[in-house]
Parts: sequence; C-alpha cells; structure tokens
Amino acid sequence: MATQLIRGMGSFFKSCACVRQNRCSHPYAIRYRDATGRQREETGYATQQSALDRLTKVYEEKRNTPRAQADLKRDIGKQRFGEYATSWLTRQRHYTPSSVRTVSQVLHSQVLPVLESRRISTFTSTVVEDFIMSMEERSVGPAAQQNAFDTLKKILLDARRRGGITENPFDGVISPEYIPRKITIPTLDEIHAIKSAGSDELRIIIDLMSGCGLRNGEAYAANVERMVADDVYRITEQIDGRTRQRARLKHRKPGEFREAPMPGTVRESLLRFEKEHGTDANGYLLQSQRSSHWGHSTLEYQWGVAKKKAGVTRKLTAYSLRHFFASNCLGRGIPITDVAEWMGHKNINMTFRIYRHLMPASIGRAAKLLNEGL
Repeated sequence: MATQLIRGMGSFFKSCACVRQNRCSHPYAIRYRDATGRQREETGYATQQSALDRLTKVYEEKRNTPRAQADLKRDIGKQRFGEYATSWLTRQRHYTPSSVRTVSQVLHSQVLPVLESRRISTFTSTVVEDFIMSMEERSVGPAAQQNAFDTLKKILLDARRRGGITENPFDGVISPEYIPRKITIPTLDEIHAIKSAGSDELRIIIDLMSGCGLRNGEAYAANVERMVADDVYRITEQIDGRTRQRARLKHRKPGEFREAPMPGTVRESLLRFEKEHGTDANGYLLQSQRSSHWGHSTLEYQWGVAKKKAGVTRKLTAYSLRHFFASNCLGRGIPITDVAEWMGHKNINMTFRIYRHLMPASIGRAAKLLNEGL
C-alpha cells in the first residue's frame, strides 16, 4: 500500500506481498510527478526515511522552479523528436555548412524514419537501445550506426539539459562500436609519381595534405599569408567543397585557428608556386576556371588524371595523403596528442582508433629509454 504525503509530493510504497512490510527487507519505491507533469517511479530505497528524503528533494526542486521555466520544460517534453531535432540543428551556429549537410543526411536516413514522431519526454534507455537494435536489424553499417547514435545523443542530451527529459536516456546504454577499416597509406614513391604527373595546383594540394596534414577543404584555401613562420603554417579557414565558398574550420568557432608544422619542402613549394603563378589580392594560391576557389570536383578530376598518368593502380584517394602525414609523424616518435591537434581532430579517441597501429611498439621502446635513465 502506498503512503500518500502532502499534495504534489508523491508517495512511497513496497511492491512485495509481505504482511508486515515495515519490517521486511524489500526496498521501498517512490512515485511522483516531475516538473513536466509526467509520473515517475523509482525503487531501491532501503528505508522509509531515504525514500522520503528523495521525495522531499524532488518536491522542493519543483516548488523552486519558476512557473515560466516549468512551462518551458513541459513544452519541450511534449515536442515530437523531428520538430526538436530541426530546432536543435538551427541552433548549432558553430557547425560549418558541410557539417550541417552531414548531420541532416544522418537524421533523414537513419534517425527520423524511426523516431520522428516520438515525444521528447518519453525517451528512455530502453527506447535508445531499441533504436540501436533497429539499425542492426536493417543491416546499417557500423560507421553509419555510430554516426546516428552520436547525433541522437547530442540532441537528446541537449533536450535533457533544457529540462525536456528528466532522466539520462543513455544510462547503461552500450553505444555501437565502429572500428575503422584498415586505412590505405600511399608510399613516398607513389606521392612523388602523382606529383610529377599532376598540375602545379595539384602539387600544392598534395604538399599541404601530406606534409602538414590539412584536410581537402583546408588545402583549397592555400594562402601564402598563412606561413606565419618558416616552419609553421596556420590553418584559419576552409573552402566548402560543394559551394566553393570560404567557411570556418571544422570543430572550430568563427575566428579560431590551429597551426601545423611546415616542412621546408612544403614552404619551398608554396613560394615557388607564388613566384611562378602569383596569388590573388588576398594571397590565395589556388583558383579554378569556374570560380575563384577549388572544389571537390576539381580535385577528384585532377587527382584521377594524375594517378592514371603516373601508373598508380592502388585505390588511393587524395584524403589518403592525410594518412601519410599521420604515419610519417607517428613512425618518427611524435606524440599522438600533437598529431591529433595538428590534424584538427576534435577528440583524440578518433586519432587512436584510426592510427594506433602506426605507433612504434611503445612498451619495448619505453623499457629501453627507462633503462638508459637508470
């Protein structure tokens, strides 16, 4: 039998069938309505007092929550996931246009077909686990599963932060584990062969990506003004590969930048191109015939032509040049934390997952170094 307390506070009870429940060892459960008006139940309280303390805390939190704030939480909880996801995406002002397109694609292909109509307040760990199982049943690839899960998590944790969800819907949930497939790293001979067969513009792309670790779009924005020292290149922006417009860096706020080491060969390549071809008024080196900046289609075409002319038959893409940069760094003992920063990874775990196997045998190497110190 539930023990009723003052109005709005809830009740505590035991669900066992014991005759003298006040003396049995079964735990107490509590029942109450949260700030959004949804009924909740919790169990696992060893004594009446611990159950009462929890109810008192919840009641005080509700009483101290301003009416307007409580109404806002209730409104958020009533929203359908599709509606909330749309408003959430518009609030991500730090996302670049390419990131917005990527998230939108993940939502419409994986998440919304399953969860679009569900109310925000009804999300629990069971719902999240069912979503993961639905992707497995649909034979969604591991990488797509990870992207969908990460996107869902960002949206629901935002809703929880704003009060639309009372409990963390990811407690106890095991996320899909994506282990990136083995990467293909070009050899130095292959890089030199493609450079020799390519245009002067393509050589700039190759040098910046293989020598400094830049992404495609960051290399499109090659600029002599970014050589802030003889051995340092500052990455301040990227060129959107589709729109060919300038955009902020991935995982960076407007105005933020990162810096990467610039080998002497890369510096000489940029200065030689400037001397032979010049730059535009703002110092940009690369221009295409159709617009002022390079795009993905330009790179794909020129890379394919140069690769074929060089006789390189392995399945290498321009992005493989980033893998060469990481391999070159890690193979020479440069800390993976530095490599992650130079490459612009938001989370070092991503760097570990992709490139951990490229690191030298750390235990044996450490033993030798420690022995020298002893």
